[in-house]
Amino acid sequence: MLQQKISDSLKEFLKAGKSFEAGVLRMLLSVVHNKEIEKRGKGLEPALSEEEITEVLAKEAKKRKEAVEIYSKAGRDNLAEKEAEELKIVKFYLPPELNREEIEKAVERAVKKTGASGPKDIGKAMGEAMKELKGRAEAGTVSEIVRKKLE
Repeated sequence: MLQQKISDSLKEFLKAGKSFEAGVLRMLLSVVHNKEIEKRGKGLEPALSEEEITEVLAKEAKKRKEAVEIYSKAGRDNLAEKEAEELKIVKFYLPPELNREEIEKAVERAVKKTGASGPKDIGKAMGEAMKELKGRAEAGTVSEIVRKKLE
């Protein structure tokens, strides 16, 4: 469904003559297709689930975010702006990120579920929290909240 939504948007952008946006969507479809090929090579069912597609898009968003930071530090504002525009387009197809309060609640549930009680249990709590928050919260933010909770 998400892949179809991207394909439909690509057609709309092409009809509207928006080549930049169309290029970004082509890139996203290409990355998804490559992931399907990789999966097929491992002897698995080639069709990606919505969750797997969301993971792929989240990785692409992370790449864009890192590129914006790098280009900004290097004084390449034109490239940073281009990456930021691509990031906006990629984020449009991702589920909305959770706010800090929602992440804290999920971490609280993960800590209770795993019985984590101190710094040695950060990994357990982190793993459980990320299962629930996958694709909807950045791992760095989740890690920060888990550490505060358990230290």
